[in-house]
Amino acid sequence: MAEKNTNPGKQTKTENMTGKKTTKKKTTAKNITKKKTAAVKPKKTKNRYGRRAIYIVDGARTPQLKARGQQGPFSAADLAVNCSRPLLARQDFDPTAIDEVIMGCVMPSADEANIARILGLRLNCGIDVPAYTVQRNCASGMQALDTAAQSIAMRRSELVLAGGVESMSRAPVLLNGHMVNWLGNWMKAKTLSQKLKTLGTLRPKFFAPIIGLLRGLSDPVNGLSMGQTAEIIADKFNISREMMDSYAVQSHQRLSAAQENNYLTEIETIYDTRGNFYDHDDGVRHDSDMQSLAKLKPVFDPPFGKVTAGNSAQITDGASVLLLASEKALKDYNLTPIAQILDCEWAGLEPSQMGLGPVHAVTPILQRNQYSLNDIDYFEINEAFAGQVLACLAAWQDQQYCKQELNLDTPLGELSMNKLNIDGGGVSIGHPVGASGARIVLHLMHILRRTNSKRGIASLCIGGGQGGAMMIERV
Repeated sequence: MAEKNTNPGKQTKTENMTGKKTTKKKTTAKNITKKKTAAVKPKKTKNRYGRRAIYIVDGARTPQLKARGQQGPFSAADLAVNCSRPLLARQDFDPTAIDEVIMGCVMPSADEANIARILGLRLNCGIDVPAYTVQRNCASGMQALDTAAQSIAMRRSELVLAGGVESMSRAPVLLNGHMVNWLGNWMKAKTLSQKLKTLGTLRPKFFAPIIGLLRGLSDPVNGLSMGQTAEIIADKFNISREMMDSYAVQSHQRLSAAQENNYLTEIETIYDTRGNFYDHDDGVRHDSDMQSLAKLKPVFDPPFGKVTAGNSAQITDGASVLLLASEKALKDYNLTPIAQILDCEWAGLEPSQMGLGPVHAVTPILQRNQYSLNDIDYFEINEAFAGQVLACLAAWQDQQYCKQELNLDTPLGELSMNKLNIDGGGVSIGHPVGASGARIVLHLMHILRRTNSKRGIASLCIGGGQGGAMMIERV
């Protein structure tokens, strides 16, 4: 890699790291296809973003570290920086070549209000590179990718760093309204007598904290926790506790096998300030079995519920970033893409049914592109809950649901487990809410390359009653 530019403010966006200027000739979608380099031969495919193809050049993520009751070793910004630095270090362009930084994050700390801007500055992208943070609950990372793709499609950008991050172990703990008001009165008190009078109004209930993580995992409209919505749809489609636990065991077994076979090559080893290193998703239970899971009690609907800590996504810290580029950027910087983003869909549904979001987001993509479930080589559906994923599979096979909710004349069909989350998912890997949408797209890209397959769809359910899905194709 060329020597780092120590004065990025003097380097224009039309120079690469060798100092050679790239062409400033306006490039149209028509003449892009006529000009090719030896290193880059992308095949254009029809996509929803218009005439411009949206390419994924590379990506990286941190290990997903399970929250264990204390603050994790990394802030959200640290996580994002630690996987972005090696990603950019292996590129043949200076970080100042990036046009935008877009990140998804749900629960930033007080010091990380616009975490994308912090990331861009710490990566030395340059003070003139704009950055912003997006929030769509569990799909914030995928929203960042979709927003980046739209920016490229609109010719606002050519090269965008996008992804998501969450340090759930550091989710804010807030003061309740009583304490906030009391502190306001305390600040107004000027004299000693006024302060003593205000002090006398202090009550024990004022000290009750608001746990940001718990509030964030509850729907403020219907008052249901995400786990309760999983119970609702599991009951709707007769998903049993045994089915959930069996799926959870499979998730851990698949992640364990993926680690053993070194399939998770997108993970970058990260180091904390004490010299400790982290190189794998540490929530995996290699010895997970039905007997141990059967001992766990229902969390969200005791004592008769079916959703437990063992068949739910783990609370974790993690970050995932991808480098998106136009065809012009590929040629300007001699980049070879791995995949294209072809389509993206966002859907809304009843908040109490939020776990079925993938059904409502994936189906329009299939219809729009005239594909069946069998035409997609691999799927990554985020495992918020084992029962939620199983309910999605059941919904696609249910004639009444497909007719009433999806306006289909016949059921969409059966999705084979052999092409779904083949290296594990949220139950075993974890679900750092701001990052998961980017992680599943990144890993899907690696699966397509590893298996020499063509097409895949990544999807998530979204708290509040939404679903998101993105279809990619290997170049």
